[in-house]
Amino acid sequence: MAINIDTVYKQFGALKVVNGVSVDIKDGEFFVMLGPSGCGKTTTLRMVAGLELPTAGRISIDGADMTYAEPRHRDIAMAFQDYGLYPNMTVFKNIEFPLKIRKLDVRERARKVEDTAEKLGLGELLQRKPSQLSGGQRQRVSLARALVRNPKVFLMDEPLSNLDAKLRAVMRTEIKKLVTNLGITTIYVTHDQIEAMAMADRIAVMSKGNMVQVASPLEVYDRPKTRFVAEFIGSPPMNLFPAQIKAGGTVTCILPNFAHSLCEEERAFAAQIVDGKGGLLLGIRPEHLVVAKAGAQGATDALVELVEPLGQTTNIYVSVGDVRFVIVTDRTTAKAGDTIGVVAPSDLLRVVANDDAVVRH
Repeated sequence: MAINIDTVYKQFGALKVVNGVSVDIKDGEFFVMLGPSGCGKTTTLRMVAGLELPTAGRISIDGADMTYAEPRHRDIAMAFQDYGLYPNMTVFKNIEFPLKIRKLDVRERARKVEDTAEKLGLGELLQRKPSQLSGGQRQRVSLARALVRNPKVFLMDEPLSNLDAKLRAVMRTEIKKLVTNLGITTIYVTHDQIEAMAMADRIAVMSKGNMVQVASPLEVYDRPKTRFVAEFIGSPPMNLFPAQIKAGGTVTCILPNFAHSLCEEERAFAAQIVDGKGGLLLGIRPEHLVVAKAGAQGATDALVELVEPLGQTTNIYVSVGDVRFVIVTDRTTAKAGDTIGVVAPSDLLRVVANDDAVVRH
């Protein structure tokens, strides 16, 4: 079931929380809204659910205007961070509850509960109460209760935040596999970039009530359009360097060797940016920088300030004058105080707009 969010605003008094968000979510898509606390992602989700009403704009579900429709008329299920299970009910009765409210036949209810529980690995836990379950099991019961009535749209608000890192990794795989197999259109809210990258068909990165970039996970990672996206996605984040565009479309950088040969797509994007003070940046992911010998042709000599061996990879923190950045590489013999050469491959350099820059379209 497709969802259209058209120029939606939300204000609480004088406080603007969502600023004209627009996006089309495709039928069966796993769509993730990613951003820090207070960016407007949960408020946007709640407006899709009908738990908040927009100040302005329109929300359509399957082509029908649902902007002001009651939640019960939207065929939507939600899962929250706090599970919301009834402690006095068994797992079976918790999952059954939404079907009982809809007055389904007793045998049909039992069949649906058992089928859904089996899909989520809860078949042997149906007679237990929430207090007898682990955090991961309680989360699965919460998901089962939302999915048991086969909703057309599934909304999830930080559902894995209360779980430890290992269990989060397991649960995000289970959730993505389950809703993909069922073909349910899903909107998932998180502040965790790893969850977003691992689960999403598309990501909307949100900041200050705006969707600043909407694209596939790899597009957001490889070609961030703004400083916020470049620094929010990735650990360590993208290295960013002040740059300028000259007459004729040439881009120059504070580190000259880093801007020697931008690809056509990046130069075209640079030309769209109104380059005021600090409006243009040149970026490259730490793992895309290549370590060479000091003085090598095409390399920039840099002073090693710190080496962090992390096992699988190594972070090398370096400086060129007042400019500091990080390289992610394999194991290295470099140590603090050494001078190394650093090469930035031209095909992996990206033009990035500063957050307050204007981008012409």
